[in-house]
Amino acid sequence: MSIGIVNSRALLGIDAPRVRVEVFLSGGLPSFSVSGMAETAVRESKDRVRGAIINSGFPFPQERITVSLGPADMPKAGGRFDLAIALGILAASRHLPQSALDGVECYGELGLDGDLKPVGGLLTAALKAREAGAAMLVPAASAAEPAFAHDRVFPAASLNDAAAHLKGTTRIPQADRTPACERGATGDDLEAVRGQARPKRALEIAAAGGHNLLLSGSPGTGKSLLARCLPGLLPELNDEEALDVLAVESLLGSPTSPGSWRQPPFRSPHHTASAAALVGGGAGPQPGEISRAHCGVLFLDELPEFSRHVLEVLREPLENGRICIARANAQIVFPARFQLVAAMNPCPCGYLGDSQGQCRCSGERVANYRARISGPLLDRIDLTIDVERQKAAVFRGPSREEGSAAVAVRVANARRRQTERQGTVNARIPAAMLDDVAALDHTSWALLENAADTLGLSARGMHRTLRVARSVADLAGCEAVEAPHVAEALSFRASAAA
Repeated sequence: MSIGIVNSRALLGIDAPRVRVEVFLSGGLPSFSVSGMAETAVRESKDRVRGAIINSGFPFPQERITVSLGPADMPKAGGRFDLAIALGILAASRHLPQSALDGVECYGELGLDGDLKPVGGLLTAALKAREAGAAMLVPAASAAEPAFAHDRVFPAASLNDAAAHLKGTTRIPQADRTPACERGATGDDLEAVRGQARPKRALEIAAAGGHNLLLSGSPGTGKSLLARCLPGLLPELNDEEALDVLAVESLLGSPTSPGSWRQPPFRSPHHTASAAALVGGGAGPQPGEISRAHCGVLFLDELPEFSRHVLEVLREPLENGRICIARANAQIVFPARFQLVAAMNPCPCGYLGDSQGQCRCSGERVANYRARISGPLLDRIDLTIDVERQKAAVFRGPSREEGSAAVAVRVANARRRQTERQGTVNARIPAAMLDDVAALDHTSWALLENAADTLGLSARGMHRTLRVARSVADLAGCEAVEAPHVAEALSFRASAAA
């Protein structure tokens, strides 16, 4: 009787708890069992492991094989434990020294011929393995992903390669971390937007402070183009943010390419998307669009056309920056700190107030259309701006509009002031810090209080107005928020859906 022990990690949302794979060989009729809340793909690993061991030239034990995946009360899914189970059998049958497996975490799905196939979610595992001081043995096809976060990643092409590396007969070189390339063009350029000075100003303020933005206007006025320009105004992601974004994409098996891993993500789901598509879910919960927009932009075009239920699920992540998906055996938490940009028409036909359109919508139809967006959701939107149709003359000749690069410099300077002052963007200043950070004088407070009473602003609305005013002041290079900054913030607060 003998035991082989190998370490690996499961996936629970963006967490990667350690799994201890124990293989016990005992007397009795030959059998192979797997225990420890193993789902179907894990239980079927016994067939893949048997074929891989035999076809790799190792004798398969003709004994009773018991595999325990601990902790026993945590769900395990997928083929990521195949390599760990196979190496545990080799260690238990004395074909591999147990000491070689100490301090190493093993991942990979095995083919019947012994080749290692790629598995997802290794970036999250790499972050945890780095904290634990453990090396990683992974499929060669998946090595680039964990190498972003860990400098002790060893890519193996097959079970034979992994066994030879652990025995020391053939060492596998460590995977190289692919450096991020220079940031290229992101989204559309503001130079393509003719006119629209006030919407572009709102976009700059939104970029500077990380604020949510609602664009309202008739079809063809440039709402979607403005929204697509926002990623080009945002600073590149820092290491922590970039790894968070990569971890989410890793769970979906679609890691970001090395050349774009510092670029803020931009997600634009169709208005027919379900709540599960937006927030995530499924039998084995996967992240949705709001998590894929983490540290970036979530653009919802035709906002009133989204299901009311779908829109309401945005309220919690807009406040907390995360989404919790509850299941009978686990609660999965995904990050979801995104910047919401939405676009809508002013009425069902789209031409209410348009200088070149004739709207025939009744007042009741307009009210019902706008009522599809709830007051609590609108209260979480910091800036609302009407995008008006421009005169044809502005499209004549080459563009002389300011480009995204120039605006991005001002945004970066404003973001730097915020980081030095409070360590986060203005949109996420805690309410308890707002008075000290804003430093309003008596005149500015009086202006804000009078406007709050006139517009019927909630406490949340007042706080969000203060945060926008702080961003306006940062763009102007001012230490304190003054009355003109508050006035400009209030001018963007009146809801187009009111």
